[in-house]
Amino acid sequence: MQSLRSNSSVIALKGVGPALQKKLERLNLYQIDDLFFFLPLRYEDRTKFSEISSLKIGSRNLVTGKILNSEITFRGRRVLLVNIKDESDEMTLRFFHFSNQQKLQFKEDSYINFFGEVRKGAFGLEMIHPEYQITGKNQNLSTNNSLTPIYPSTDGVQQGRLRSLTNQALNIMHAAPPKELLPKEIYKKFQLPPLAKAINFLHRPPPEANLDEIISGTHPFQQRLVFEELLAHYLSLRKLRNLTVSESAKALKQGKEEIKNFTSELPFKLTEAQMRVTKDILVDLEKPHPMMRLIQGDVGSGKTIVAAIACIKAIASGYQAAIMAPTEILAEQHWHSFSNWFETLSIKPTWLSGSQKVASRRESLDSITSGNAKLVIGTHALFQEGFNFKNLGLVVIDEQHRFGVHQRMALRNKGVSGKNKPHQLVMTATPIPRTLAMAAYADLDTSIIDELPPNRQPISTIAVPETRRNEVIKRVSSACSRGQQAYWVCPLIEESEMLNCQAAEASYKILSEALPNFRIGMVHGRMKPAQKEKAMKDFKDGLTNVLVATTVIEVGVDIPNASLMIIENAERMGLSQLHQLRGRVGRGKVKSHCVLLYKLPLGKIAKERLAVLRDTNDGFIVAQRDLELRGPGEILGSKQTGLPQYRIADIGRDGYLMPKVQIAAESILKNHSSYVPKIIRRWLGETSRYEKV
Repeated sequence: MQSLRSNSSVIALKGVGPALQKKLERLNLYQIDDLFFFLPLRYEDRTKFSEISSLKIGSRNLVTGKILNSEITFRGRRVLLVNIKDESDEMTLRFFHFSNQQKLQFKEDSYINFFGEVRKGAFGLEMIHPEYQITGKNQNLSTNNSLTPIYPSTDGVQQGRLRSLTNQALNIMHAAPPKELLPKEIYKKFQLPPLAKAINFLHRPPPEANLDEIISGTHPFQQRLVFEELLAHYLSLRKLRNLTVSESAKALKQGKEEIKNFTSELPFKLTEAQMRVTKDILVDLEKPHPMMRLIQGDVGSGKTIVAAIACIKAIASGYQAAIMAPTEILAEQHWHSFSNWFETLSIKPTWLSGSQKVASRRESLDSITSGNAKLVIGTHALFQEGFNFKNLGLVVIDEQHRFGVHQRMALRNKGVSGKNKPHQLVMTATPIPRTLAMAAYADLDTSIIDELPPNRQPISTIAVPETRRNEVIKRVSSACSRGQQAYWVCPLIEESEMLNCQAAEASYKILSEALPNFRIGMVHGRMKPAQKEKAMKDFKDGLTNVLVATTVIEVGVDIPNASLMIIENAERMGLSQLHQLRGRVGRGKVKSHCVLLYKLPLGKIAKERLAVLRDTNDGFIVAQRDLELRGPGEILGSKQTGLPQYRIADIGRDGYLMPKVQIAAESILKNHSSYVPKIIRRWLGETSRYEKV
């Protein structure tokens, strides 16, 4: 075994043939040293026996006892029951799948060691299909000398096999420890423990290990590996960023006069924050390298007008600009806004979406590929196969957190002209805590619009149990009587758009009956685009007093006269989404209010979430609390974003390490660049996540 090297193929390990090798590759296990970093999901304590009388329902325990008897019963199905006794009490082992030979193993008065989850049975405590070892007439009290790891698995690879393979790998590691890829000055600066010691501990924690600390992920040995994993992902994004900087783009030098005329004709003045961010963007666009910039700004801070100025510069310089939004309703909002803004510039936006009729889509594609379409607005359809832009100079992506890095890069690559790549501007109205932004967007420069327009008023927020629904409806009636408008939002309760729409339709019916003197509208995701557009237009034009909606109105819709937001089932939603919905009101001169309706009883975390919204309108504070309470997936939407799928790190728990990770990364990039691909390979596999984009 000692002759094997850590970078040898896993097929060199005992018991691994071609078939098992393929299964291990599904777990990203190619070399022996991949097993070092294939860390357990959890641990089981088989280091000591528990007495039957001390067992608690739901716990997993190792028990030893004498077999009293075994019998096969037929209570609806064939079942093998084995009764066990120790010095404290009795319990039953239950098997639904067994052979006659297995039944004969359970001989009366033989001793048995068994491990499994304790359940409440018809006649007392029981375990169903436990792991067991029959020791015969002699009781064997030998136990494991370390906590038992439970690894991520795949079909055809059992836990016993994985433990055997990691045992072999650890033996190799003891003979030839893995190379420390962090420079000595980093170890010294951040007082990191040795890598091999941390790996050995996490695969085989000793009985005296603090299991609570391990479960919480805060053990120093875990944090050692967390640090390196966060570093690997950060370096991967920085590698992508450096690649972008080395690429070519057309320097967009024109448009100063057009931008000056455009801003002077706006019915409002740009805020200081908008002007600062606009300057960042215009400077980037004049460079011969692709801009990769993220604009963060709270709901209503005016990101879209900044994007419009960037588009004017690209078009004035002779190039196309494209704006991509995650939903049709938001893309439509942009189409209307840009159509109005750019009318005096004689620029008519071209529309492209998946639901577009064939003839209209063909016309749009012809215009895009010929270069006649100067400004293109649409949805995911913009980066689908089958067409390319003539000379795309700028890509604007709204609600960045709904798209992944691969989708961002796919749209950028559609605009490649010779060696030149288009500039890219991404925007999000979901404020992102600094540590999370460092982890998820290290490939982007960041600008923050941290100032709301002067006419925006703070929104007062209250939380009310749904038992007071009638009071809330009266409040809606009162607001409408004063000429104001209200949203009534029915969020997604189940992972079913159909149920979501049914909830909206039920609320629509209730409000229509309760408010006969007012016109109630409705919009949800299953309506046809024309129906949605009419419902939104009626609400915007004041023809509808109350709009019952699903969360399709979360972003993009701007109704200055809407001053009241009611959100049902608020306790089931993340803070960031609630904050987004709340931001749909407060856009006019009238004081606005948000009412969070919740179902009783209210859990502890739900109470904390609703309290945050009552106490602050600051989106960055809201996002930080959301990260702490619900994790990064709730803020960024991990299924859509390609947010790093960490093996051991948890950015919500470990985000405090990101400033240190950033310092380490800058030092390594500057002084030890040869370490970078090795660190990335160790944690992300043979290739970086984004190399093939």
